[in-house]
Amino acid sequence: MKKLLLAAAISAVMCTPAFATNGYAPVGVGQSAKGIGGAGIAYPQDSMAGGINPAGMVHVGNRWDVGAEIFIPDRGFNVSGTPSPQNPVPGSWDGNGSGLGETFFVIPEFGYNKMISDDLSVGISVFGNGGLNTSYDSFGHPFSFFACGQDPQNPLPTCGTEVGIDLIQLYIAPTVSYKVNERFSVGASLNLIAQSFEAKGLYAFLPFSSDPTAFTNNNHDNSYGASLRLGLMYEINDRVTLGATYQTKGWMTEFDDYAGLFADGGDFDIPQNYGIGIAIKATDKLDIAADIMRIDYGSVNAIGNSPNIQLPFGADDGPGFGWEDQTIFKIGAAYQYSNELTLRAGYNYGENPVQTEGLGFALNTLAPGVSEHHLTLGFTYDLDADSSITGSYLHAFNSEVDGDFIVPDGQGGIANLGSGNLEMSQNAFGISYNKRF
Repeated sequence: MKKLLLAAAISAVMCTPAFATNGYAPVGVGQSAKGIGGAGIAYPQDSMAGGINPAGMVHVGNRWDVGAEIFIPDRGFNVSGTPSPQNPVPGSWDGNGSGLGETFFVIPEFGYNKMISDDLSVGISVFGNGGLNTSYDSFGHPFSFFACGQDPQNPLPTCGTEVGIDLIQLYIAPTVSYKVNERFSVGASLNLIAQSFEAKGLYAFLPFSSDPTAFTNNNHDNSYGASLRLGLMYEINDRVTLGATYQTKGWMTEFDDYAGLFADGGDFDIPQNYGIGIAIKATDKLDIAADIMRIDYGSVNAIGNSPNIQLPFGADDGPGFGWEDQTIFKIGAAYQYSNELTLRAGYNYGENPVQTEGLGFALNTLAPGVSEHHLTLGFTYDLDADSSITGSYLHAFNSEVDGDFIVPDGQGGIANLGSGNLEMSQNAFGISYNKRF
């Protein structure tokens, strides 16, 4: 238990910001699941299964898994028009002089599962639930040009400020899983959640905030809470297994330092999600798994409310980022190539949740989670009878969303500075060490 808690603490300390791929959620949890497009509701493969469907943990046996993923997003935006001193916005803001472009993040993971009996297991899964990160250098974002003299706490000009946001979410999920009979299993995970947020350089929005002192440049603020994930699995026969899972909303403490930014005085809960899955043993060597999941981004006002609501930021039912609920399709296959080597491939699709009407385009240049199509590959290689290594690769194809760059002009008004598009593509490489005992 001491080793387990130490590993969880190390993962928590190591957890760095990520720009995840299904909105701001990860494609999957664990390297094995990521290799097959994130599918795993009816197909548990390792001790990270508690983050997908806790009913699967009783099927993975005594084991622990520790790994990390290097995540490399390439994101930015373009705005059309003719630059002028009054309108410096048109151009490409994708890292060519903006300080954004391709950056990489390390996302750790850890899982442990112990069989108490043949029908009962307890375990824990520790993982980054995703997040958002943008950081534009001085004058690397149009907001820098509209920040001049807008900080009420700083009499000096704020022109050329760095612009961006940083959202990190960490899950520690203790899990209990039980076989009701030979074909039916159930499970539950208590998600203990920590999240951290920072906003920089958003001075142009201060005239539209209910609390300008709690809107931007207040360093990282932390929030804590919990949710519950429930799951079940049923083996119809020796070839076909069905699964279902539901995660409640994550009830979080408020971001007090950003109570003038997020709706309802800094409230930023984790949206509920739910899904169903199927696993088919097509041959003795080939398994196929598929999931359909739903993330209710719109159920959290800070995420789902339109940014065009005629209320101040931070007010009750006030403006948000305008994200819509997202339905995600995951499918993949695992092939036993040899006694030592398993090969995986998968596909993941989630319709873009980011909307760009009105202020939505400008605001979501900070959070361009527009990726839709993802291709994944993976493998597991057995080092000996009790240990193995698992790897995965993800590529998110470039996605674009059009909109008009409508922004606060820094004087309490609104200006339309041209049309443009948000865009993003991604690559990720992951590796884990797996030990059975």
